[in-house]
Amino acid sequence: MTRWRPLPDVLPREARHLVEQLRALKDRTGLSLAELARRTAYSKSSWQRYLSGAKQPPRGAVQALCRVAGADQARLLALWDLADTTWPHGVPVAAGPAGPAGPLADAPPAGAEYRRWRAAALVSFGVIVVLLAGLLWVLPSGSG
Repeated sequence: MTRWRPLPDVLPREARHLVEQLRALKDRTGLSLAELARRTAYSKSSWQRYLSGAKQPPRGAVQALCRVAGADQARLLALWDLADTTWPHGVPVAAGPAGPAGPLADAPPAGAEYRRWRAAALVSFGVIVVLLAGLLWVLPSGSG
């Protein structure tokens, strides 16, 4: 059985519960992280981040661990759904105490900027497609 380090204090309760269940499942398999990586599509370092609570495991990683362990996926995926709504997205979860409030205390999470950019790009692409379709519809067909 692996001797796990304590999870970060900033990890929400739902996320903490998911990681604890994943740790127990991994321990039940008796596999090392390297062996687990060989049996799944996720690297040893990824499993380290997921099982330390530093990074949210993808849904597929939870499914893969359940398959390797022969466990019921439905329960763990329900826990993943609960944790997904509370996990601090875009913000690395540090194991130490939170830093002092400063000028970045009110800054949006790092992923928010990317999501805004992606949404703007998708809207722009949609407008271009609609304009091109309208232009092709309005132009004469060239038959003479």
